[in-house]
Amino acid sequence: MKPFIIRSVSVILIASMLFSIPAHPEAANAAADPMSGTDKPLIIAHRGASLFAPENTMAAFHKAVEMDADMIELDVRLTKDGIPVVIHDPKVNRTTSGRGKVSGMTYKQLRELDAGKHFRQAFAAERIPSLAEVLDTFSPGTPLLIELKDPKQSPGIEEIIAGMLKKRRLDNSAVSGIVVQSFDRSSMQKLKVLLPRLSIGLLVTRAGKLKKSELKKISQYADYINPSRKGLSTWTIRLIQSSGMQVYVWDIRSERQAVAVIKAGADGIMTKDPEFLRSLKTRLAD
Repeated sequence: MKPFIIRSVSVILIASMLFSIPAHPEAANAAADPMSGTDKPLIIAHRGASLFAPENTMAAFHKAVEMDADMIELDVRLTKDGIPVVIHDPKVNRTTSGRGKVSGMTYKQLRELDAGKHFRQAFAAERIPSLAEVLDTFSPGTPLLIELKDPKQSPGIEEIIAGMLKKRRLDNSAVSGIVVQSFDRSSMQKLKVLLPRLSIGLLVTRAGKLKKSELKKISQYADYINPSRKGLSTWTIRLIQSSGMQVYVWDIRSERQAVAVIKAGADGIMTKDPEFLRSLKTRLAD
């Protein structure tokens, strides 16, 4: 994701137009900002610093730390033998030297695949990491945003994740900084029952369609609503926050979009380029 060069005045005007909306009675009770203006939004490295290293690899995660990201986002699936591994797609085709479903391969088979050469020759030694490897390397020092991919296709994944976090004493998010998220509501409800002190995020594509009554129900088990930026407005962000949840936004593809989301009051932004987003925050704060 390369930053767009836009004059400061134009950026501010565009952001204002995108997120200027009339007052709404339900937004009147919006909660106060839980973070100071200099802290918000958190810079969340999407699949690591994936503009600079192959996504969901240890190289991308180390690069995110080097770029001073506040948090690292990653995706988790189960192997054929029930090992949580870090990969986004249901198949290995796009990001590795192999072919086939993650769920149809053992952990040993997956580790034999090259997960970096497709990105650049210099990363040819990269392998698909296990979740255990990521936790043991980065937690609790670096906050992690862990997405469970297609949990219905991985029966028992919630118990496996809960067991891993408990074993490492990472099940209290106030200490570990770990948030687990998914599009699957029932999976997140189940995980909250297993780990009551774990912060839970619900991924959504169209947050603007969520009603206040629905948000109230979601807030019984979730601490975050993490929406796509599509159709997202200042009012929607404030409504979610007034329901006691924070907002981490994904699918940011340009400087214009990032500015709009920052000005709308998002608590966090997922980005492939943490360095760019930090620079943008600094410029807007000046």
